[in-house]
Amino acid sequence: MKDLDAKNFERTINGRQTSLLFIKNEQGFEAAICTYGARIISLIFNGVNVTPAYPALEPYISPTVAPYHGATIGRYANRIAKGKFSLKENDYTLAINNLPNHLHGGPEGFHKQVWEVEGVYQNSLVLSYFSKDGEEGYPGNLDVSVSYTLSESNELIIEYKASTDKITPVNITNHAFFNLNGEGSILQHRLQINADVFTPVDETLIPTGEIKKVQGTAFDFRELKPIGDHVNNNEEQVKIGGGYDHNFVLNKEDGKLSFSAKAIGNKSGIVMEVFTEQPGIQLFSGNFEAIKGDPSTFRNTFCLETQHFPDSPNQQYFPTTILEAGEVFNSKTIYKFSRLWLTDDG
Repeated sequence: MKDLDAKNFERTINGRQTSLLFIKNEQGFEAAICTYGARIISLIFNGVNVTPAYPALEPYISPTVAPYHGATIGRYANRIAKGKFSLKENDYTLAINNLPNHLHGGPEGFHKQVWEVEGVYQNSLVLSYFSKDGEEGYPGNLDVSVSYTLSESNELIIEYKASTDKITPVNITNHAFFNLNGEGSILQHRLQINADVFTPVDETLIPTGEIKKVQGTAFDFRELKPIGDHVNNNEEQVKIGGGYDHNFVLNKEDGKLSFSAKAIGNKSGIVMEVFTEQPGIQLFSGNFEAIKGDPSTFRNTFCLETQHFPDSPNQQYFPTTILEAGEVFNSKTIYKFSRLWLTDDG
Protein backbone atom coordinates (compact mmCIF):
# COMPACT_ATOMS: atom_id res chain seq x y z
CA MET A 1 0.00 0.00 0.00
CA LYS A 2 2.17 2.75 -1.36
CA ASP A 3 0.01 5.56 0.07
CA LEU A 4 0.54 4.40 3.66
CA ASP A 5 3.84 4.81 5.51
CA ALA A 6 4.01 2.48 8.53
CA LYS A 7 6.19 5.00 10.37
CA ASN A 8 3.22 7.41 10.48
CA PHE A 9 1.40 4.88 12.66
CA GLU A 10 4.17 4.30 15.19
CA ARG A 11 3.55 5.87 18.59
CA THR A 12 4.03 5.01 22.23
CA ILE A 13 0.62 5.06 23.93
CA ASN A 14 0.28 4.17 27.61
CA GLY A 15 3.77 2.71 27.46
CA ARG A 16 3.00 0.42 24.51
CA GLN A 17 4.25 0.70 20.93
CA THR A 18 1.77 0.88 18.07
CA SER A 19 2.43 -0.51 14.61
CA LEU A 20 0.83 -0.86 11.18
CA LEU A 21 0.65 -4.38 9.72
CA PHE A 22 -0.04 -5.42 6.12
CA ILE A 23 -1.69 -8.56 4.77
CA LYS A 24 -2.79 -9.58 1.26
CA ASN A 25 -4.08 -12.53 -0.73
CA GLU A 26 -2.88 -13.84 -4.08
CA GLN A 27 -5.58 -11.86 -5.91
CA GLY A 28 -4.19 -8.47 -4.86
CA PHE A 29 -6.76 -7.90 -2.07
CA GLU A 30 -4.88 -5.96 0.64
CA ALA A 31 -5.46 -4.73 4.18
CA ALA A 32 -3.55 -2.51 6.57
CA ILE A 33 -4.31 -3.14 10.25
CA CYS A 34 -3.11 -0.97 13.13
CA THR A 35 -2.52 -2.38 16.60
CA TYR A 36 -4.06 0.78 18.05
CA GLY A 37 -7.66 -0.32 18.43
CA ALA A 38 -7.00 -3.48 16.36
CA ARG A 39 -8.40 -1.35 13.56
CA ILE A 40 -8.69 -1.60 9.80
CA ILE A 41 -6.88 1.39 8.37
CA SER A 42 -7.16 0.48 4.72
CA LEU A 43 -8.83 -2.23 2.62
CA ILE A 44 -7.92 -2.25 -1.07
CA PHE A 45 -10.06 -4.20 -3.52
CA ASN A 46 -9.59 -3.88 -7.30
CA GLY A 47 -7.48 -0.79 -6.71
CA VAL A 48 -10.17 0.97 -4.65
CA ASN A 49 -9.74 1.72 -0.95
CA VAL A 50 -13.22 0.75 0.25
CA THR A 51 -12.50 2.00 3.80
CA PRO A 52 -11.24 5.55 3.17
CA ALA A 53 -8.16 6.05 5.33
CA TYR A 54 -6.18 8.78 7.02
CA PRO A 55 -2.43 8.67 6.25
CA ALA A 56 -1.32 8.87 9.90
CA LEU A 57 -2.43 7.81 13.37
CA GLU A 58 -3.43 11.21 14.79
CA PRO A 59 -7.05 11.33 13.50
CA TYR A 60 -7.72 7.91 15.04
CA ILE A 61 -6.37 9.05 18.40
CA SER A 62 -8.51 12.20 18.31
CA PRO A 63 -11.81 11.85 20.24
CA THR A 64 -13.63 13.93 17.60
CA VAL A 65 -12.20 12.98 14.19
CA ALA A 66 -12.07 9.20 13.73
CA PRO A 67 -11.97 7.42 17.11
CA TYR A 68 -14.04 4.44 15.98
CA HIS A 69 -13.07 4.21 12.30
CA GLY A 70 -12.16 0.61 11.54
CA ALA A 71 -11.70 -0.25 15.19
CA THR A 72 -12.54 -3.36 17.15
CA ILE A 73 -15.30 -2.21 19.49
CA GLY A 74 -15.89 -3.55 22.99
CA ARG A 75 -16.38 -4.60 25.67
CA TYR A 76 -19.91 -3.70 24.54
CA ALA A 77 -20.56 -2.30 21.07
CA ASN A 78 -23.35 0.26 20.71
CA ARG A 79 -25.21 1.79 23.67
CA ILE A 80 -26.14 0.78 27.20
CA ALA A 81 -28.83 2.99 28.72
CA LYS A 82 -27.51 5.43 31.30
CA GLY A 83 -24.43 3.25 31.67
CA LYS A 84 -26.15 0.92 34.09
CA PHE A 85 -27.04 -2.76 34.25
CA SER A 86 -27.45 -5.51 36.84
CA LEU A 87 -26.14 -9.07 36.96
CA LYS A 88 -27.02 -11.60 39.67
CA GLU A 89 -28.17 -8.90 42.10
CA ASN A 90 -25.06 -6.79 41.53
CA ASP A 91 -25.42 -3.32 40.04
CA TYR A 92 -22.79 -1.94 37.68
CA THR A 93 -22.14 1.62 36.54
CA LEU A 94 -20.20 2.25 33.35
CA ALA A 95 -18.42 5.30 31.98
CA ILE A 96 -20.81 7.76 30.29
CA ASN A 97 -19.47 9.04 26.97
CA ASN A 98 -22.62 9.60 24.89
CA LEU A 99 -24.89 11.54 27.22
CA PRO A 100 -26.80 10.12 28.92
CA ASN A 101 -25.54 6.70 27.82
CA HIS A 102 -22.51 4.46 27.58
CA LEU A 103 -21.27 3.97 24.00
CA HIS A 104 -18.87 1.48 22.38
CA GLY A 105 -17.21 0.30 25.58
CA GLY A 106 -16.65 3.77 26.98
CA PRO A 107 -14.09 6.52 26.34
CA GLU A 108 -11.24 4.07 26.97
CA GLY A 109 -12.82 1.07 25.26
CA PHE A 110 -11.07 -1.45 23.03
CA HIS A 111 -10.74 1.18 20.28
CA LYS A 112 -8.35 3.18 22.50
CA GLN A 113 -6.10 0.27 23.46
CA VAL A 114 -2.85 -0.98 21.94
CA TRP A 115 -3.33 -4.65 21.11
CA GLU A 116 -0.66 -7.34 21.22
CA VAL A 117 0.47 -9.04 18.02
CA GLU A 118 0.01 -12.80 18.36
CA GLY A 119 0.90 -13.70 14.78
CA VAL A 120 1.30 -12.16 11.32
CA TYR A 121 1.21 -14.18 8.11
CA GLN A 122 0.91 -13.27 4.43
CA ASN A 123 -2.89 -13.17 4.38
CA SER A 124 -3.84 -13.10 8.09
CA LEU A 125 -2.98 -11.81 11.52
CA VAL A 126 -4.11 -12.25 15.12
CA LEU A 127 -4.23 -9.54 17.80
CA SER A 128 -5.09 -9.86 21.48
CA TYR A 129 -6.02 -7.66 24.42
CA PHE A 130 -6.46 -8.25 28.17
CA SER A 131 -9.32 -6.19 29.59
CA LYS A 132 -8.96 -5.97 33.36
CA ASP A 133 -11.74 -6.49 35.88
CA GLY A 134 -13.39 -3.11 36.46
CA GLU A 135 -12.17 -1.54 33.22
CA GLU A 136 -14.71 1.14 32.26
CA GLY A 137 -16.95 -0.35 34.97
CA TYR A 138 -17.28 -3.88 33.54
CA PRO A 139 -16.91 -6.93 35.79
CA GLY A 140 -14.40 -9.69 35.14
CA ASN A 141 -11.02 -10.08 33.51
CA LEU A 142 -11.63 -10.61 29.79
CA ASP A 143 -9.13 -12.17 27.40
CA VAL A 144 -9.97 -11.07 23.85
CA SER A 145 -8.53 -11.88 20.43
CA VAL A 146 -9.44 -10.83 16.92
CA SER A 147 -8.15 -12.34 13.70
CA TYR A 148 -8.26 -10.84 10.21
CA THR A 149 -7.94 -13.10 7.17
CA LEU A 150 -8.09 -12.28 3.46
CA SER A 151 -9.29 -15.40 1.67
CA GLU A 152 -8.62 -16.27 -1.96
CA SER A 153 -12.34 -15.67 -2.54
CA ASN A 154 -11.74 -11.99 -1.67
CA GLU A 155 -13.37 -12.27 1.72
CA LEU A 156 -12.32 -10.28 4.75
CA ILE A 157 -12.96 -12.78 7.55
CA ILE A 158 -13.07 -11.36 11.07
CA GLU A 159 -13.18 -13.77 14.00
CA TYR A 160 -13.56 -12.76 17.63
CA LYS A 161 -12.87 -14.83 20.72
CA ALA A 162 -13.24 -13.90 24.39
CA SER A 163 -13.24 -15.61 27.77
CA THR A 164 -13.86 -14.28 31.27
CA ASP A 165 -13.34 -15.22 34.90
CA LYS A 166 -16.53 -13.44 36.02
CA ILE A 167 -19.97 -13.02 34.48
CA THR A 168 -20.01 -10.01 32.15
CA PRO A 169 -21.76 -8.65 29.05
CA VAL A 170 -19.82 -9.02 25.80
CA ASN A 171 -20.74 -7.55 22.41
CA ILE A 172 -17.81 -7.11 20.02
CA THR A 173 -17.88 -5.72 16.49
CA ASN A 174 -15.77 -3.94 13.91
CA HIS A 175 -16.60 -0.33 13.09
CA ALA A 176 -15.34 -0.06 9.51
CA PHE A 177 -16.59 2.98 7.59
CA PHE A 178 -17.18 1.94 3.98
CA ASN A 179 -17.34 3.74 0.66
CA LEU A 180 -17.34 1.26 -2.20
CA ASN A 181 -16.58 4.03 -4.69
CA GLY A 182 -13.56 5.04 -2.63
CA GLU A 183 -14.78 8.62 -2.18
CA GLY A 184 -17.79 10.90 -2.52
CA SER A 185 -21.35 10.51 -1.34
CA ILE A 186 -22.63 7.06 -0.35
CA LEU A 187 -26.29 7.95 -0.88
CA GLN A 188 -26.46 6.28 -4.30
CA HIS A 189 -24.89 3.07 -3.03
CA ARG A 190 -27.55 0.39 -3.28
CA LEU A 191 -28.15 -1.56 -0.09
CA GLN A 192 -29.99 -4.70 0.91
CA ILE A 193 -30.44 -5.90 4.51
CA ASN A 194 -31.85 -9.35 5.22
CA ALA A 195 -34.21 -8.18 7.97
CA ASP A 196 -37.99 -8.03 8.25
CA VAL A 197 -37.89 -6.05 11.51
CA PHE A 198 -35.74 -3.53 13.35
CA THR A 199 -35.46 -2.13 16.88
CA PRO A 200 -36.88 1.42 17.18
CA VAL A 201 -35.08 3.80 19.54
CA ASP A 202 -35.92 6.67 21.86
CA GLU A 203 -34.53 10.18 21.53
CA THR A 204 -31.20 9.04 23.09
CA LEU A 205 -30.89 6.14 20.57
CA ILE A 206 -31.67 3.47 23.17
CA PRO A 207 -34.04 0.71 21.96
CA THR A 208 -37.58 1.07 23.24
CA GLY A 209 -37.91 -2.72 23.44
CA GLU A 210 -40.29 -2.83 20.48
CA ILE A 211 -39.58 -5.01 17.46
CA LYS A 212 -41.09 -3.25 14.45
CA LYS A 213 -41.71 -4.42 10.89
CA VAL A 214 -39.70 -2.62 8.22
CA GLN A 215 -42.54 -2.92 5.70
CA GLY A 216 -43.98 0.47 4.81
CA THR A 217 -41.12 2.37 6.49
CA ALA A 218 -37.84 3.97 5.45
CA PHE A 219 -36.15 0.93 7.00
CA ASP A 220 -37.30 -1.53 4.35
CA PHE A 221 -34.07 -2.71 2.71
CA ARG A 222 -35.30 -6.19 1.92
CA GLU A 223 -34.65 -5.44 -1.75
CA LEU A 224 -31.73 -3.41 -3.10
CA LYS A 225 -32.35 0.34 -3.03
CA PRO A 226 -30.19 3.48 -2.74
CA ILE A 227 -29.27 4.38 0.84
CA GLY A 228 -30.38 7.93 0.13
CA ASP A 229 -33.91 7.10 -1.04
CA HIS A 230 -35.50 7.63 2.38
CA VAL A 231 -32.62 8.87 4.55
CA ASN A 232 -34.36 12.23 5.02
CA ASN A 233 -37.91 10.91 5.36
CA ASN A 234 -40.28 12.68 7.70
CA GLU A 235 -40.56 9.60 9.92
CA GLU A 236 -40.00 9.77 13.66
CA GLN A 237 -37.27 7.12 13.68
CA VAL A 238 -35.39 8.72 10.79
CA LYS A 239 -35.57 12.14 12.46
CA ILE A 240 -34.37 10.72 15.80
CA GLY A 241 -31.33 9.14 14.16
CA GLY A 242 -30.64 12.03 11.82
CA GLY A 243 -30.82 9.30 9.17
CA TYR A 244 -30.07 5.64 9.83
CA ASP A 245 -28.42 4.71 13.12
CA HIS A 246 -30.44 1.60 13.93
CA ASN A 247 -30.16 -2.10 14.63
CA PHE A 248 -31.80 -4.51 12.20
CA VAL A 249 -32.92 -7.94 13.42
CA LEU A 250 -31.53 -10.37 10.89
CA ASN A 251 -33.55 -13.19 9.37
CA LYS A 252 -31.47 -16.13 10.53
CA GLU A 253 -31.05 -19.13 12.76
CA ASP A 254 -29.40 -18.39 16.10
CA GLY A 255 -25.63 -18.54 15.85
CA LYS A 256 -25.55 -19.65 12.21
CA LEU A 257 -23.29 -17.93 9.68
CA SER A 258 -25.66 -16.53 7.07
CA PHE A 259 -26.21 -13.75 4.54
CA SER A 260 -27.02 -10.47 6.24
CA ALA A 261 -26.53 -7.57 3.83
CA LYS A 262 -25.28 -6.46 0.42
CA ALA A 263 -24.05 -3.08 -0.79
CA ILE A 264 -23.07 -1.99 -4.31
CA GLY A 265 -21.01 1.07 -5.20
CA ASN A 266 -22.89 2.97 -7.90
CA LYS A 267 -19.71 4.20 -9.60
CA SER A 268 -17.23 1.39 -8.96
CA GLY A 269 -19.59 -1.56 -9.33
CA ILE A 270 -17.93 -3.09 -6.26
CA VAL A 271 -20.22 -5.46 -4.39
CA MET A 272 -19.84 -6.15 -0.67
CA GLU A 273 -21.80 -9.03 0.85
CA VAL A 274 -21.95 -9.43 4.62
CA PHE A 275 -22.29 -12.77 6.40
CA THR A 276 -22.40 -13.10 10.17
CA GLU A 277 -23.20 -15.33 13.12
CA GLN A 278 -24.55 -12.33 15.01
CA PRO A 279 -28.33 -11.69 15.36
CA GLY A 280 -28.22 -8.02 14.37
CA ILE A 281 -26.57 -5.46 12.16
CA GLN A 282 -26.34 -1.71 12.79
CA LEU A 283 -26.72 0.55 9.78
CA PHE A 284 -25.13 3.97 10.19
CA SER A 285 -25.51 6.35 7.26
CA GLY A 286 -22.73 8.83 8.12
CA ASN A 287 -25.13 11.28 9.75
CA PHE A 288 -22.49 13.85 10.67
CA GLU A 289 -19.36 15.35 9.20
CA ALA A 290 -16.46 12.95 9.67
CA ILE A 291 -14.27 16.05 9.91
CA LYS A 292 -15.98 18.94 11.65
CA GLY A 293 -16.31 21.95 9.39
CA ASP A 294 -15.82 19.89 6.22
CA PRO A 295 -19.25 19.34 4.60
CA SER A 296 -17.70 17.04 1.97
CA THR A 297 -17.32 14.39 4.69
CA PHE A 298 -21.06 14.33 5.46
CA ARG A 299 -22.54 10.97 4.43
CA ASN A 300 -19.46 9.92 2.52
CA THR A 301 -19.18 6.64 4.44
CA PHE A 302 -21.59 4.08 5.89
CA CYS A 303 -21.28 1.31 8.47
CA LEU A 304 -22.71 -2.19 8.67
CA GLU A 305 -21.74 -3.34 12.18
CA THR A 306 -22.58 -6.97 12.95
CA GLN A 307 -23.60 -7.22 16.59
CA HIS A 308 -26.01 -8.21 19.30
CA PHE A 309 -28.70 -5.62 19.93
CA PRO A 310 -28.02 -2.33 21.75
CA ASP A 311 -28.77 -2.22 25.49
CA SER A 312 -29.37 -5.98 25.66
CA PRO A 313 -28.33 -6.23 29.36
CA ASN A 314 -31.40 -4.10 30.16
CA GLN A 315 -33.79 -5.67 27.62
CA GLN A 316 -35.15 -9.01 28.80
CA TYR A 317 -36.59 -9.99 25.41
CA PHE A 318 -33.42 -9.35 23.40
CA PRO A 319 -30.89 -12.17 22.76
CA THR A 320 -28.53 -12.38 25.71
CA THR A 321 -25.03 -10.93 25.61
CA ILE A 322 -24.03 -12.36 28.99
CA LEU A 323 -20.84 -14.43 29.08
CA GLU A 324 -20.45 -16.67 32.12
CA ALA A 325 -17.11 -17.43 33.77
CA GLY A 326 -15.47 -20.33 31.95
CA GLU A 327 -17.51 -19.85 28.78
CA VAL A 328 -15.95 -18.76 25.48
CA PHE A 329 -17.45 -16.15 23.18
CA ASN A 330 -16.84 -16.92 19.50
CA SER A 331 -18.14 -14.94 16.55
CA LYS A 332 -17.36 -14.70 12.85
CA THR A 333 -18.24 -12.03 10.30
CA ILE A 334 -17.33 -12.06 6.61
CA TYR A 335 -17.25 -9.12 4.21
CA LYS A 336 -17.02 -10.61 0.71
CA PHE A 337 -16.05 -8.44 -2.25
CA SER A 338 -16.68 -8.83 -5.96
CA ARG A 339 -17.30 -6.48 -8.86
CA LEU A 340 -20.06 -5.70 -11.32
CA TRP A 341 -19.76 -3.26 -14.17
CA LEU A 342 -22.36 -0.58 -13.62
CA THR A 343 -22.99 3.02 -14.60
CA ASP A 344 -24.47 5.70 -12.38
CA ASP A 345 -27.82 4.72 -13.85
CA GLY A 346 -27.42 1.21 -12.38
